[in-house]
Amino acid sequence: MSPNDAHPQRSFLAAPVSGPSFGSEVLRRADLDADPLRQFARWFYEATLGGETDPAAMTLATVDPDGAAQARTVSLKDVDARGFIFTSHYTGPKGRDIDAEPRVALVFYWPTAGRQVRVTGTAERLPGGQSARYFEARSPAMKRTLHVSPPSQPVPDRDALTKAAEALAAAGGTPPRPAWGGYVVRPLTIEFWQGHADRLHDRFRYEASGHGWELSRLAP
Repeated sequence: MSPNDAHPQRSFLAAPVSGPSFGSEVLRRADLDADPLRQFARWFYEATLGGETDPAAMTLATVDPDGAAQARTVSLKDVDARGFIFTSHYTGPKGRDIDAEPRVALVFYWPTAGRQVRVTGTAERLPGGQSARYFEARSPAMKRTLHVSPPSQPVPDRDALTKAAEALAAAGGTPPRPAWGGYVVRPLTIEFWQGHADRLHDRFRYEASGHGWELSRLAP
């Protein structure tokens, strides 16, 4: 029997935990851009100016080939008219998941502003030229890391990775782009969530349709 089984209903969060400091700003339909990607850019800009620790951090949820849900935090690289862009190894778990099932979800959470953005859509690889530009923008050390770090594979210890990176640096030259590149998530739905202390949150969801986007207010 696990030691925790003796008191299965004892809360692990018994100590008071402070939540986000929700603002009093009410989100209204009239406040929203007709294009949810432009609306996202506006909120992202405000999150950056508002002192969020890492506004580009986003949770990427996928389904693996066995049908199990997977989630991890990745970094948003850009947003354009196609959708949300990030980079990853093609041969790692994220790449394999997307190859098997391209439908994914994204979540951005900005606690200082009490805001959340949820996205559902389909992911696809970017053209090789654009992925090459993302690779060239990385520092030499970051390029080496891509070569010496087999994505999500067991390694003996950190020293093994460090020594492999040092050996690659000593060899000189610039390593070529490995099986790594950009992905774009083309959104089907984008939801904007503005939190409030009374839990009467504002939620608006854009849904892609044949003629653009349909916008609905959702109950909290």
